[in-house]
Amino acid sequence: MVVLANSWKHDDWCLAGIDLDTGKWVRPVTGLDDGRIPQTDMKLGGYFPALLDILEIPLDSSGPDFGFESENRMIIPGQWYHRGKMTPKDIRKYVKRTGYVLHNRKMFVSPKELQQKPFEERETLQLIQVDEFRVRNTREKATDKNNWKGIISSGRRVIEVKITDPVFSEKLNKGHNPPSSCFLTMSLSMPYKPAEWDKDEEPVCWKLIAGVIELPK
Repeated sequence: MVVLANSWKHDDWCLAGIDLDTGKWVRPVTGLDDGRIPQTDMKLGGYFPALLDILEIPLDSSGPDFGFESENRMIIPGQWYHRGKMTPKDIRKYVKRTGYVLHNRKMFVSPKELQQKPFEERETLQLIQVDEFRVRNTREKATDKNNWKGIISSGRRVIEVKITDPVFSEKLNKGHNPPSSCFLTMSLSMPYKPAEWDKDEEPVCWKLIAGVIELPK
C-alpha cells in the first residue's frame, strides 16, 4: 500500500492508504477498541511511516468495521517492509472528483447515513485535490495548544475540518505557509458528540484531514 495518512488517533496512530494491487483504500487496524495502531506495532525496525511510502504489511482479508467503515483490515503477525516511495504525480489517479467530500456537504456524517448504504459504499476515506486550501489556528485556551483546521468546500459549502496530520501540523506550528494546491486525505472519526449538543443528539463521525500532500507551485 502507498501511505496517504498516518495521523493522530488518541495517543496512537491511524494508518491508511491505497492497496496498489486493487486500487482500493485500506485501513490497517488492530484489536483495540477503535482499531488504532500503537507505534510499537509498526514492525519497521523503528522507522516511522511517512506519506507516500510504499509499505508491505501483513493483513487479513477483513477487519472490524465498527458498524460503518468499509476499508478496515486486521493486522496479522509478521514483519512490515518499506518498499519505496511514490510521488504526488504517481497518486493523482487516486483523486476522487466529486461535488461532495465524504457523502455530504456537512462537517460530519452520521453512522446511520453510512449504514443505509451498501457495505462497499460506506467510504470513510477519500483523496481530494484542493486549489484554494486555507488553514486556521483555533488555539485551545484551556491547554494553550494549537488546533489547526483546514478550510475546504463540499457541495459548494465552505466547511472547516480538523487537521490530524502530525507532520503538517508541526510545520504549521513553525510558521509554514502552505501552498493553495494540495492533495488531502479525508477521513471520518469514530462517532463523537460535542458536550454542548443536546442529550438526544446522536454521536456523529467528523470529517478530518488526515494527510496533506503539498503540490509544487
